[in-house]
Amino acid sequence: MRFFHDTHIDFIGKRKMFYIMSVAITVLGLVVAFTRGVEYGIDFEGGTQAAFRFAQPVPTGNIRSAVDGAGFIGAEIKEFNQSANQVLIRVKTEHADAQDQGKPAPKVSDRLQQALTKAFPGNKVELLKVDNIGPKIGKELRLQALYAVIASIIAILLYITFRFEFLFGLGAIIALVHDVLVAFAFAVIFNGVFGLNLEMNQSLLAAFLTVVGFSINDTVIIFDRIRENKQLHKGENLLMLMNRSINETLPRTINTSLTVALVLVILLVFSGEVLRGFAFTMLIGIITGTYSSIYIASAFVVDVLIRQGKLDPHAERDFALHTQQIISSRRVAKA
Repeated sequence: MRFFHDTHIDFIGKRKMFYIMSVAITVLGLVVAFTRGVEYGIDFEGGTQAAFRFAQPVPTGNIRSAVDGAGFIGAEIKEFNQSANQVLIRVKTEHADAQDQGKPAPKVSDRLQQALTKAFPGNKVELLKVDNIGPKIGKELRLQALYAVIASIIAILLYITFRFEFLFGLGAIIALVHDVLVAFAFAVIFNGVFGLNLEMNQSLLAAFLTVVGFSINDTVIIFDRIRENKQLHKGENLLMLMNRSINETLPRTINTSLTVALVLVILLVFSGEVLRGFAFTMLIGIITGTYSSIYIASAFVVDVLIRQGKLDPHAERDFALHTQQIISSRRVAKA
């Protein structure tokens, strides 16, 4: 079964509305980020990680409740050494540096062990190892994460420029930057909402980079079809040609994105705390990446060509009339 077969949707004609929507979401996210602040995970802020072994396995949810009850809200908890009775608990610097009535607080590992022992009496808790991540290392990791995103975007610009032309590459990069900014905006806005832990860590960095790779794939498919249609429909209005190309690739775009989105929704609902932030960020990125490939990458090329005078100034009017004629003829046929 094919969805969205033989469509004639006016994608290019609606581009300005989506420009406004994308700018509004991005600006809102950046405003929230500056006013509320970005919450970093232990990877990018520093902290303490301690590994414990229980005499008997304990569900991760129960361990999380005990750790939260001890004041370590938002700690990362996962299995250690692929063993059901061993866990690794990671606590950020703000908890590691806690003070109690002006006196130095006990070591984080000791406080965690005391909390676990109290929560699970009769189940011996043994401390296996403790590692500390300093704030300086966390800052370096933040910079490296930023460099990784920038390097991936530059590499993609070079690839698209080599495969197509610079203007198409620039349009693809603007769409990619838009996708990362929107995903970042949603992560900042929804952090702590509905129990989502969306602090900036290596998991979210992986989500951002995956969004970049997935989004450029959609964009390249559309650009390929535009190049093919330039040869098949020589002399056709560029706006009509781009709209034709986007409509022809729409079934493939929707089916691919919908398949990935369904998997991410399942992960978001049923996965544990570790994967939920990744799934949410990826889900937002897949949605924005799909429509940015349609409404931003190709639309940017059109607007630049119009400004440069390389596209007939009457082309947009003719395109709108042509689209309206198609819609009217379909209505008559259905009647």
